[in-house]
Amino acid sequence: MRRLVGDPKKAKYLLSSFRRSLSSHRFSSSQSSSDAMPTSPPVTVDTINPKVLKCEYAVRGEIVTLAQRLQDELQTKPGSHPFKEILYCNIGNPQSLGQQPITFFREVLALCDHPAILDKGETQGLFSADAIERAWQILDQIPGRATGAYSHSQGIKGLRDTIAAGIEARDGFPADPNNIYLTDGASPAVHMMMQLLIRSEQDGIFCPIPQYPLYSASIALHGGTLVPYYLDEATGWGLEISELSKQLELARSKGITVRALVVINPGNPTGQVLSEHNQRDIVEFCKKEGLVLLADEVYQENIYVPDKKFHSFKKISREMGYGDKDISLVSFQSVSKGYYGECGKRGGYMEVTGFSSEVKEQIYKVASVNLCSNISGQILASLVMSPPKAGDESYESYVAERDGILSSLARRAKAYVSVTL
Repeated sequence: MRRLVGDPKKAKYLLSSFRRSLSSHRFSSSQSSSDAMPTSPPVTVDTINPKVLKCEYAVRGEIVTLAQRLQDELQTKPGSHPFKEILYCNIGNPQSLGQQPITFFREVLALCDHPAILDKGETQGLFSADAIERAWQILDQIPGRATGAYSHSQGIKGLRDTIAAGIEARDGFPADPNNIYLTDGASPAVHMMMQLLIRSEQDGIFCPIPQYPLYSASIALHGGTLVPYYLDEATGWGLEISELSKQLELARSKGITVRALVVINPGNPTGQVLSEHNQRDIVEFCKKEGLVLLADEVYQENIYVPDKKFHSFKKISREMGYGDKDISLVSFQSVSKGYYGECGKRGGYMEVTGFSSEVKEQIYKVASVNLCSNISGQILASLVMSPPKAGDESYESYVAERDGILSSLARRAKAYVSVTL
């Protein structure tokens, strides 16, 4: 083995030159390799999740996209179209069309979001006494009295207590706050249940036709199969058990395991209100066939026919003598509908009954992945289920605002029906 001996400075120079040469060679090789690779983008329509492609949600589809483009043109090129304004009627969004929020609700929200003003003397003259009192009650239930902080994954316990009391007052049967999950509107609650129930395309979910497209979209997105059942227009868009039985038999013949039945009551888009007799038949059908009953009840305030009345499926099932061990039931509610119309605040809840403790642990785990729903929406959900009562300072103004909104909605609904008939 030969050993090179020479000037150390020259050796250091040669070593440095060798390293630069080696580095240049590596870069050149890497560049050549890179040039040889395909230049297509890493994500294309052909490579994304096929469930996303299958999912459709026309409520925010092509017509809305066109409307937004026209609106941009109206702003950048005034006079470019024979109209000055676009009204978005693709989705129920009443405050965007001028409906005013309920004063009591907004007063409480404002005070909770800025509690420093609760101690100021002028606040007494600007806000109603019961709104101030309610804000204090709610803030005492929030850790740190901070509406900008995370809450329990199911929602603030005190607010769930209030909602449970409201459900009990409405139905006449106990409600457990531990069965309540506060969510950003009803839609995330629906997605949560679809995640829980759908294992593959062989799992089906009964869905009404006509329906609100949230259900078909969420079923597709989570990889399940929509099993349609058709509402009967001739009987006021009623739900016929014979139709359910027929569609169930057809689905099973195709190897589909039907897991749940979605019922929208009052209906969307049909507006029907199911009779108590029809509801009892539905409960019996779900119990007999081992189906989870998913009750979308977000329009429970929107009934415009004097002889019709809303009854929750939980109330109906309890009146039939069925408890948690007899039927699995999930009820959805939202602050976006009714007379409240607080769509942008994203508040809602689901009440989950008739599931084992092991399954409830999994539901809680899914809820925990999202950390929690927004606090303003949680507060609104509690206010919707516990509005001012007779004797409260805000009661008369609250009733006037509520009845004014509902009568306006009823008037427009009747006008629409008279035009379309």
